This record gives sequence, structure tokens and C-alpha cells, in this order.
Amino acid sequence: MRKLLASLGVFLALALSGCGYNSLQSSDEQIKASWSEVLNQYQRRADLVPNLVSTVKGEAKFEQDTLTKVVDARARATSIQASPELVNDPAAFQRFQQAQGQLSGALSRLLVVAENYPNLKANQAFRDLQAQLEGTENRITVARNRYIKAVQEYNVTVRSFPTNLTAMAFGMKQKANFTVENEKEISKPPAVSFDAAPAAPGAAK
Repeated sequence: MRKLLASLGVFLALALSGCGYNSLQSSDEQIKASWSEVLNQYQRRADLVPNLVSTVKGEAKFEQDTLTKVVDARARATSIQASPELVNDPAAFQRFQQAQGQLSGALSRLLVVAENYPNLKANQAFRDLQAQLEGTENRITVARNRYIKAVQEYNVTVRSFPTNLTAMAFGMKQKANFTVENEKEISKPPAVSFDAAPAAPGAAK
């Protein structure tokens, strides 16, 4: 009996390996790791926002509506429980993506408006925060791209024969991915130019 069970175990291991089970598991782990890095960078950005808003408030005449939109967008983005299971729920994943896109847009607007405030642009703390935000946005883009590639590879495996049979047997379905719609706009780092463009010769001052 023991020999029979051992033989069945070996057969099952070889069968699972041959039908792509190990590849599916490896791809799934890669997705989890890539997703964790995406969340890590989004959290890094969210952590920068309170200090950025606090610094901007020091400019008394700064547009309050712009600040409010940043604060509100951050609140929406951080209110979504971004657990590993979120990638298995297309609707929840879309809501998360939209919330992060709204925060990207609000931050971009804030930095554009800041160009109109020389005192703010000269503030070293503000300049440091801008630089940190730019670096974080770049990291977000890299992390998102890695996640996109990981999910693409996994989804192809899930849909391809004969690994699709293994996926169905173990309840492994396609994962949600970042959509192409507005991808370029969402992943674009905010403008962080510290200096206004030089005026054209003869332009009015």
C-alpha cells in the first residue's frame, strides 16, 4: 500500500508539473510580489501628500479648491482596502485604479498651480517634496509596468491549452490588470519644473 501511495504521489507530481501547475503557481507569486510593490509606491505617495499640503498652506493666497481636491482624492485612494484579493475582483480593481488616477490628476494640478507662486517655488521644503514626489511617480510607473507584464504572462498561461485545464481544475482565473484607457495620462509623472520658461524677446512683462 505504501509503495502504491508513493507511486501515485510521484505520478501526481509529474502530472501537475507537466500540465503547467508549477508555472501557474510561480506566475501567481510573481503577481503578488509585483502588486505589493505597486501598493508600496502608492502608499509612499499618499504619505507625502499631508506634508505637501501643509507646506502649500503656508502660501496664504494659494487656491483652496486645488488643495481640497488633493485632500479629497487622497482620502478616496486610501479608503480602498487594497488586499491581495483585490486583483481577483475586476470591479474593485477598477475602483482602486480610478481613485489612484484621480489623486494623480489632483497632484498634477496642484504642482501646475504652484508655478504661479514664486514664494512657494522658492521654499526649500516644497522643492524637496516635489523632488520626492517626482521620484515616487517614476517608481509607481516602473512598479505598474512590472505588474502589467506579470499579469499578462499569467493570464496567457491560464487561457492556453493544456494549462487552462489545470487552471480550471484548481479554480485559477484571470487576474485584473490596469486598463489601457487613460493609462498614459494616469501614469504620467506630475510636472515638477521649478523655473518658469524664459519670456520671449519683446514679450510684455
